Amino acid sequence: MTVLVRDLRPDDPADVAAFAHVRHLALPYILWTPEAVVHRLVHTHPDARSRSLVAEEDGETIGTAQIGLVHDSPEPGQAYLNVYVRPDRVRHGAGGLLVRTSEEYLAAEGATKLFAWVLDEPADLAFAERHGYARRRSAHFLRLDLANATLPDPPPPPPGVELRTAADFADDPRPMFELDAETLADEPSDVDIEFTDYEAWLAETWRHPLLNRELTSVAVADGRPVAFSVAYTDGTRYSTAMTGTVRAHRGRGLAKLTKTDSLRRARAAGYTEALTGNDTDNGPMLAVNKWLGYEICGTEVRHVRELG
Repeated sequence: MTVLVRDLRPDDPADVAAFAHVRHLALPYILWTPEAVVHRLVHTHPDARSRSLVAEEDGETIGTAQIGLVHDSPEPGQAYLNVYVRPDRVRHGAGGLLVRTSEEYLAAEGATKLFAWVLDEPADLAFAERHGYARRRSAHFLRLDLANATLPDPPPPPPGVELRTAADFADDPRPMFELDAETLADEPSDVDIEFTDYEAWLAETWRHPLLNRELTSVAVADGRPVAFSVAYTDGTRYSTAMTGTVRAHRGRGLAKLTKTDSLRRARAAGYTEALTGNDTDNGPMLAVNKWLGYEICGTEVRHVRELG
């Protein structure tokens, strides 16, 4: 059997579908669709030098990688590579070849520090260690049986706060960009990001094919969005891409308010499964998700490798 690595062909529907299928098999807690795979590859900022790679064994796609530079960080030389192989095709050499190909490319583009997410399973952790990657923080995947869950009643909005949706900002999304930028800056992360490019945000985030603006709940105070729970949807599955509150309005229960509102409306719209993720140190959000009935269904560990 021969394994080779090549670039994903975004104009080949079968190739993209195979990529998304491998990702779904390896990581079923995240929504993977062909449209989302192509969107990420095509609309990621050019300075990221991003690539999507495919590992083939005798013409069959068995592994994938998404790689690139963290172009919007004030610290140069940082990059990411996330490699996933079909669970029934591990130990065929695809993972190692994807890692080597990714590292060579990123090093040539000036990367000096590589970050990767690795499933918290003995074989996956050992694979990362063999390739020189050291463990950092971890994050949980969580699932809620939305069709059968007993969702708590949403808390009443605090005085001066009203609930709206992202669709209400379709004519002028900039306030949503400003909210996203401030909350993202406070997310647990290994890499500092300066989120300032509005046009890039429009292309990558606002126009993402999985973004459901009607189910994205937004708390508004004084005419300004101050908290939100961002909904991605695919078929019958619903995923929370982000829940956050600006600093000046924290401690008012707005994360719980927006997420509960979004979940209840998602169930009314016919979605039956809800997914989300949290850094293991993000106690407040983990508490909100436990209150809502989510259960941990998987864990990933962030790893890093210094080059040179």
